[in-house]
Amino acid sequence: MLKNILLFIALIFLGFRTEGQEPRLLMSAPNAVSEGDQFRLTFNINQRGENLVLPELNGFDVLMGPSFSSSTSIQIINGKSTQSSDFAYTYILRAKQEGSFTIRPGSIEVDGKIYQSNSLTIQVVKGQPQTQGAPQGAPGNEESGEATTGTVSKTDMFIRLELSRYQAFKGQQIIATVKLYANPNMPLAGFEEVNLPTFEGFYTQDIDIPQQINFKREVFNDRIYQVGILKKTVIFPQQTGAITIKPFNMTVVVQQRVRQRSFFDDFFAGVQNVRVRLTSDPVTISSKELPGAPADFSGGVGDFKITSELSQTDVTTNDAVTLKLNITGTGNIRLIQSPKLNLTSDFELYDPNSTDNVKASDAGLNGTKTIEYLFQPRYEGTYKIPPLNFVSFNPGSGQFQRLSTPEYTLRVKKGAGDPTTEVIRSASKQDAQLIGQDIRFIDQVSTGFRKKGSSFYGSPLFWLIYVLGAAGFALFYVVYRKKLAENANLALVRNKKANRVARKHLMVAAGFLKKEEPEAFYDSILKAMWGYLSDKLSIPMADLKRETAIGGLQSRNVEPQLTDDFFYILDQCEYVRFAPSGGNVEMHDMYSKAEDVISRLEKQIKR
Repeated sequence: MLKNILLFIALIFLGFRTEGQEPRLLMSAPNAVSEGDQFRLTFNINQRGENLVLPELNGFDVLMGPSFSSSTSIQIINGKSTQSSDFAYTYILRAKQEGSFTIRPGSIEVDGKIYQSNSLTIQVVKGQPQTQGAPQGAPGNEESGEATTGTVSKTDMFIRLELSRYQAFKGQQIIATVKLYANPNMPLAGFEEVNLPTFEGFYTQDIDIPQQINFKREVFNDRIYQVGILKKTVIFPQQTGAITIKPFNMTVVVQQRVRQRSFFDDFFAGVQNVRVRLTSDPVTISSKELPGAPADFSGGVGDFKITSELSQTDVTTNDAVTLKLNITGTGNIRLIQSPKLNLTSDFELYDPNSTDNVKASDAGLNGTKTIEYLFQPRYEGTYKIPPLNFVSFNPGSGQFQRLSTPEYTLRVKKGAGDPTTEVIRSASKQDAQLIGQDIRFIDQVSTGFRKKGSSFYGSPLFWLIYVLGAAGFALFYVVYRKKLAENANLALVRNKKANRVARKHLMVAAGFLKKEEPEAFYDSILKAMWGYLSDKLSIPMADLKRETAIGGLQSRNVEPQLTDDFFYILDQCEYVRFAPSGGNVEMHDMYSKAEDVISRLEKQIKR
C-alpha cells in the first residue's frame, strides 16, 4: 500500500502527458469470410467519444453489439510520463450472401466534433466444410512428438509462386512471392525440408520479410485460406523467350485429429502431427528482347534519373579531379554499366569506380548507383568536360530514354614544380644569345666524321652506343604498339585483371567475415566468383548463367572436378539465404575454398 501511495505521488509530481493526437477512428474486420460465418466488426478510437453511428451493413446481419471496452497504458521514460488510451466498440455480424461488400465509414462524436472512420471491403464466399484432416496415423504420436507421413487434399493446403507479371522485357524487374495456402481449420505445427525456387536464368535480389510468418486471410479460387508469405524476391530475366521456373517443394507438419483404435477410447479423439510434402506447379515467364537497343545502351531497365557533380573547376596540372554521376530510380540498378567519358589526350583518365546503395521492397529494387570518374589534367589551359550520356530502357513507355549531364568548364593552371610544364615553357621562351660569336669561320680542313680536337665523336664506342640506342628505341616501339593493341582489346584487359579484381572482392569478404556479417560475406563471395568468371571467359555479366559458364569452362579445358567445385561454392552461398548459417567456422571454410578455386582456375584457364 505504501509503495502504491508513493508511486501515485511521484506520478502527480511528474505529471501525465497524454499523447497530443487528433482523435482517430479505425474500423477493422476480416477481409474475407464464408457465407453464414459470424465475425467481429470493431471500432477503435484513441479518445473517449459518444454517439457512435454504424454505417449501412448491406449483406450482413447484426447479431450483437456494440460491446464496449477500454484500456490505458502508462510509460515513464527519462522522467517523462506518457499516457495512451484505447476505446473499442465491437459488433458481431453474420454474412448473409456471397459477394464483395463495401462498408462505408462510421462516425463518432468527440468534444462536439464528428470524426469518420475508414471504409472496408469484405469478400463473402460460399460456405466451406470443416476439415478434420484426411490422413490417419498410428495413435500415440501426439505424446511422443513424432510425426507420421500423410497427405492432404490439394484444395486444403498447397504452395504456389505468385508473380507481379508473367510477361516482361529482358532485364525488367518482377516481384516473385512464395506463398503457403492452408485451410483455416488446419493448424500448422512447423516446417521441414524447405526447398525454395532458385530462379535459374534470372538475376535476383531478396526482399527482407519478417522471420516469423504472419498468416492472413485471402480468397483464392473462391475459397478462404490462411496465407503465409515464405519468401519475396525481385527477379530480372537475363535471357529472352519462355523461361520456366522449376517446381519447388517443402514439408509441412500439420496437426490432425484421429480416432483412437481401442474400444475404450472409441468415443475420444486425439491429435497427431503429420508430415505433408507439398510441391508447387512450374511457372513460365515470357521475356521479350528490348526493341532496337542503341550502341551506347547502359543496360539499365527501369525508371531512372541522373545528377552529376564535378569536384572542382579550378585546378593545377596533375591535380586529381572527380566527376560523380548519380543514377537514381527503380529497376536493375546493380546491372547498369558505367557510361563512357570521352576525354582528350590532355588528361590521364582512370577506370571508373561504382558503388550501389539500393534496397529491395514490394515496389522493386530502388536506390542510387554512384559512378566516380577520376582524371588528371596534364597541361595548363581551359578545357571542356563533355557531357555523359546515360541511355536506359523504360518498360512503362516501352522506349529508350537518353539523359545527359551538363558540360563542365575546367580551368587548369601550372602546378608548382611541374617539370613537364617547365620544359614546355622554357622551350617556348628561350632566346638565342651568342655574344661575341655571331660569325663563325668555316673550317676548310676535311676531317671526315671525327670532329677536330675530339676523341669520342666517330669512335667505335660512339657507334656502339648509337646502334644500341637505335635498337632500344625499336624495341620500345614494338612493345609500346603491342601494349596499345592489348589495351584496345577490352576483353583481354579484363582477362588479365580478373584475378586481381576477384582478390579485391575476397578482401571485402574477409572484412565482413571479421565483422561476422554472414549475408554481406556470402554476397561478396558470389560477386568474386561470378565476376572472375565473367572477366576470365569474356562473357558479359548480363549473359552469364550456369549453362554459358559451364560451356565456357569446358572450352578452356578446365577439369570437370574444378568446375564442380566452383558451382558447389555458388550453390552453398545461395543456399545460406534460405537456411541458417553454420557460423563463423563455416564462413572461414567457404572463404578458403573460394580462394583455392580461383587460384586453381587461374592456373588452368589460358587466354
